[in-house]
Amino acid sequence: MSQTTLQINLAPSDWLHAGDILPHQLRQFSGQVDEVLLTLDLHRSVGRFAEGWEERRPKLEALIEQCCGQFDNVRTVTVDYSSEAIKQVSQTFFGDVLMPAKDFRGGPFYAYFYGLYAAKYDYVFHIDSDLMFGGGSQTWITEAIQFLNKYPNVLVCGPLPGAPATDGKLISQPTNPFSYKSLAFQMDEMSTRYFLMDRARFRERIGALPLPYAAPWGFIKAKIEGNPPYCLPEDILTQVMAKQGLLRVEFLGEGAGMWSLHPPYRCKEFYDRLPELIERVETGNIPDGQRGYHDVNESLIDWSEPRSRLQQNRWWKRLGNRMRAQWQTT
Repeated sequence: MSQTTLQINLAPSDWLHAGDILPHQLRQFSGQVDEVLLTLDLHRSVGRFAEGWEERRPKLEALIEQCCGQFDNVRTVTVDYSSEAIKQVSQTFFGDVLMPAKDFRGGPFYAYFYGLYAAKYDYVFHIDSDLMFGGGSQTWITEAIQFLNKYPNVLVCGPLPGAPATDGKLISQPTNPFSYKSLAFQMDEMSTRYFLMDRARFRERIGALPLPYAAPWGFIKAKIEGNPPYCLPEDILTQVMAKQGLLRVEFLGEGAGMWSLHPPYRCKEFYDRLPELIERVETGNIPDGQRGYHDVNESLIDWSEPRSRLQQNRWWKRLGNRMRAQWQTT
């Protein structure tokens, strides 16, 4: 059996959901891998990615310590931002170009690649800390490695996005069916939320990634908010995969398989009902209105409040408010 690392990104701002979701992720996958690597990112950015940083950090660290004590194959590393580490990780994925700490939004950039770099094994299954997984198949990782070995033009694969619908369709994402023995779909765009990859295949087929700037509006946003003005890692990978003819495929697998569910927003109702939501995911108690959707929708959680809050807090609106405040004081 090929040896595999499950790698999970964590930062202090993740505590509110990680307290419930991280143990769930370990229940689903720790028995299928040789190593679980919890990667703790303590490089604070600005904006929503830094919310509650100081007060949540000790709680998250205690959770990580608890998980390391509970599971024999779990270890943790803190993302190393020393100049030597940045040079080594950058050379592994970007050649001679030094990568930034964050993307144009202030979201993680270097931390994603550091997690892949620090994994002990070449087969790495990366997941973000807010993802839930249903189906519960304890053979999915083995199937995924066999899948990569069977299809050399597939760079990354992952569990089916969303609980499978009765008609087998994915409603919330543009996809193309992929011919396989279970439900499987080819995606046009890369996602860094979750993926299983073979680092050896990455080295062989891609080598060094480019490091382009974000689109003009993203560049402006970055300059205004003090973030590095670079593209998202998933956008860079999408462009390179298209150029190299490489694919991203997500599949259910044998039996009940494995599928993912992602919360697109945060609100009090979500946090209050998170233990119930995880139980429903683990037991497959999913309403028909949620099936075929990769994001948690209104059939499970009322998102009207956080959606409205997000619209009111767009970055260009924050910029306008700051400019009006400056004009009023001059």
